[in-house]
Amino acid sequence: MSPQGGRQAPGKGGAGNAPGRAAARRFGLLVFGAGFVLLFAIVAIAEGIGDPGVPEGAVAYVEDAPGDTGEITQAEFDQALEQAAAQAGVQKVPKPGDAQYDELKETALNSLFEAIWLRGFADEKGLSVSEAEIEKELKKLKDESFQSPKEFRDFLKEAKYTREDVRERVELQVLSTKLQQQLQNEISEPSQSEIEAYYEAAKDTQFTQQASRDVRLIVNKDRKKAKQARIALGKDNTQGNWEKVAKKYSEDPATKNNGGLQEGVTEGTLEEPLNEAVFNAPEGQVEGPLDAQRGFTVFEVTNTNPEQVQELKEVESQIQGTIAQQAEQEYFNALVGSFNTTWTARTFCDEDYLTQRCANFKGDGHPATAPPGCYEADPDGGRPEACPAPVSQLVPAMPGTVTPLVPNGTPMAQRPRPVEGAEEAGATELPGGAVPPPTGAPPSE
Repeated sequence: MSPQGGRQAPGKGGAGNAPGRAAARRFGLLVFGAGFVLLFAIVAIAEGIGDPGVPEGAVAYVEDAPGDTGEITQAEFDQALEQAAAQAGVQKVPKPGDAQYDELKETALNSLFEAIWLRGFADEKGLSVSEAEIEKELKKLKDESFQSPKEFRDFLKEAKYTREDVRERVELQVLSTKLQQQLQNEISEPSQSEIEAYYEAAKDTQFTQQASRDVRLIVNKDRKKAKQARIALGKDNTQGNWEKVAKKYSEDPATKNNGGLQEGVTEGTLEEPLNEAVFNAPEGQVEGPLDAQRGFTVFEVTNTNPEQVQELKEVESQIQGTIAQQAEQEYFNALVGSFNTTWTARTFCDEDYLTQRCANFKGDGHPATAPPGCYEADPDGGRPEACPAPVSQLVPAMPGTVTPLVPNGTPMAQRPRPVEGAEEAGATELPGGAVPPPTGAPPSE
């Protein structure tokens, strides 16, 4: 994410100072590189709520922000707008009413909102940043992002940043890092029973190496040549002779230069009828030629590798990390929704500065990606095909699919129960093979 936050507007005008612009990009990535800013996903609010009143001379106000940081003045917005334009490579800020102005306006407001929301969230968590911490992080970022003091000054000039703006961004960076650490500490470690349940559920698919066979084979579409290879190997099936015969007769580019050897072949990976023949053949015996999919095949099983299962103690640390990652993802997903809903509801904007991140924003309820023709009575060219459903469909987990491996289960769109006679029509199973209850079936006791 750029230092300004939100999306970037398309640029106009010249390229400006290239070294300064490169430094600005590096600095921006470092300042908001901690990842906590994923909490700043835009959440659309379809219908606004009561406006408590934006102070005179302000463009927006955030309730419950720490101290006097909740008010966004016209001067602060104008500065953020210039910074958004500079970040987008726009040399002159467009006038209100221009489409590009609207994009830059949203970028600027997002930047201002994010700073207030992050400080407010951190304050509620009891976190703050000292001047010493800011100075330490600022020195680190300067050393990593700029080769000289002049390059840093060029960055400030081109990005329309003051030194105080930079300090503020560094403060937000440190707060982001502290919040991440605190939130991660709030997630409990996986229990031994959870680890064992995961292991049992995944043992067959993740921690078991299937039985396999090492096999040498020669493939040729000419039956006569395949028979000649079989005769040659019948007299001498040593590795050296396999290498000579394979090089002479095999048309399989993957094995002809290594004596026809394929190691670790598991049942079901070869085409039939070759698969069945290989797994029924005794070791050390030349077989074929067999008329197979790729051609006439002469083969010999050289070794059988038994199934190997990793014990729990060998993979316990791996499982613990996987479960912890799942728990962290679920925790942060829930937190993102709560964070955005809470702070959007506290943010009120002047009517000339309304965006979807303002509580008093009143939208039309239509998805931003939907074609306008979806909501017109008689659209030109007819109604678009890719229109969203009028009502969002619930997609709960399919019964029986919630497991330690898939804690959220397999989503399944809801649908009506089959009517009587549906069995004759073939509607006897749900997706995945689950059988629906019969219509009118009494509840189980």
